[in-house]
Amino acid sequence: MPLSTISRPRSLPILLVLLAAAAALLVFSSISPARGQSRHVVNEADNATLGRTILTTTKGRTLYSLSSETKGRFHCTGDCLASWRPLIVAAGVKPQGPVRLGTVKRPNGKIQVTYKGLPLYSFNGDVKSGEVNGEGLKDVGTWHAASVAQVNPPPPTTEPPPYPY
Repeated sequence: MPLSTISRPRSLPILLVLLAAAAALLVFSSISPARGQSRHVVNEADNATLGRTILTTTKGRTLYSLSSETKGRFHCTGDCLASWRPLIVAAGVKPQGPVRLGTVKRPNGKIQVTYKGLPLYSFNGDVKSGEVNGEGLKDVGTWHAASVAQVNPPPPTTEPPPYPY
């Protein structure tokens, strides 16, 4: 019998292993670890210096926004980023925290976390938790700690108004 007409049977166990590996590859490749996942990236803390509740990173660093960065316009780029660090998440990650958060794409393509539509940053001048050394700094806008609410609202005044009724 010539060699070309001899057929060798395939090993069934090897075939099953290959099929199982291919199926596993399909299942795991369709699951993207970043897409659609939520990640806790923001906390809140009462800040006695400012007298209100502010947003912080998960490590307790104060988060700020720049007043002029609205409607997707970025002014903190280039040298500004040496002092102000954007709060970034991976593409497809939904940022979570004690308040409703959003995201915006930075000019470099990275995804930055926003609060009330304003991009969030930490300030390298804040060394310890609770510091707010960036509050009120002026640049192409004014930097403010991202505030949630006043800690101790002022008491209502009981004095009559300075004008007659």
